[in-house]
Amino acid sequence: MLTFNLTVPLSVDFSRPEDYLIFIFHILFATGSALLAGSVVIGIMSTRALRSQNRFIFMLNTSISDTLTGCSVFYLGLFDVQEGYPSRNGTFYILPSLLGVNVLTFVFAQFDRYLAVCHPFFYKLYITRGVVIGVCALCWIYTYSILTVQSVVPVEFAAQMNAFGVIVLQVIVAVKVLMTIKLYMITRYQLSREAPSCDKDSKNESLRIIVFVVICFLILWAPSFVNISVKYVTKNGLRFKNEATNLFAIMARFNALSTPALYIRGSPALRAAVWNSVWSKVLRRRETRVESGHVKLGKGGELILSITQGIRET
Repeated sequence: MLTFNLTVPLSVDFSRPEDYLIFIFHILFATGSALLAGSVVIGIMSTRALRSQNRFIFMLNTSISDTLTGCSVFYLGLFDVQEGYPSRNGTFYILPSLLGVNVLTFVFAQFDRYLAVCHPFFYKLYITRGVVIGVCALCWIYTYSILTVQSVVPVEFAAQMNAFGVIVLQVIVAVKVLMTIKLYMITRYQLSREAPSCDKDSKNESLRIIVFVVICFLILWAPSFVNISVKYVTKNGLRFKNEATNLFAIMARFNALSTPALYIRGSPALRAAVWNSVWSKVLRRRETRVESGHVKLGKGGELILSITQGIRET
């Protein structure tokens, strides 16, 4: 098997044609998700009007996690890595737990939208930008505090903590499903009673985005969640060679690409910010380089032509 730095083997040994497809897929997926989610991060950070809205703070938090998830695929997808107890070339769940940050962020974002629509006066009074930033920071602190404890305790106790975490995750997923149904009902009934206004359009847009994002997240993440639960409860479940060939883990990580894509598709303001802050500048620089390259080529051609003519005259 091929190796990198003679330490961690690659995820595939290229003995079959599908090995090349798996390897290329992970390179393309890691690059695409990191670029797309990263452009959302830059778009929100560079646009003051977006940074001042709570819903975009939640989008920023998940997009940071998605950017890191995309970058993590360069390791999880390209090298022979198996997370678990015991693990093989693992990261102590540091990289896979990026999706856990998104799970918590989506739950708080759903409650945020619920309060914004159903209790607007309470929301404007207490749910400030600082509170939202603190909640987003709490998602990271809670997730990686648990991992820190698991890394310093004995393996048996760490495995028990991981199993307990799966149970807590089941409760969180149940809450997400109930909140998604509730938000869908709000979108259909309560907003239809409000008079047309910019605030109503903003609420309607944010509710649609969070509902579709959470539904997509649950669809892609549910198979991995069910398989993990079955393995803990029955010791059966499907087992894969490594993270690169784990179809369920690949589906879960695909949220790093689908979530920012839904953000951009659902929010015209974010779409304009991403275009103006990132892609328009990238394309403009590329065009400038191409044009300057043609100019230099023309001068070089004239220089070569003059030298050639001089040689002929001598």
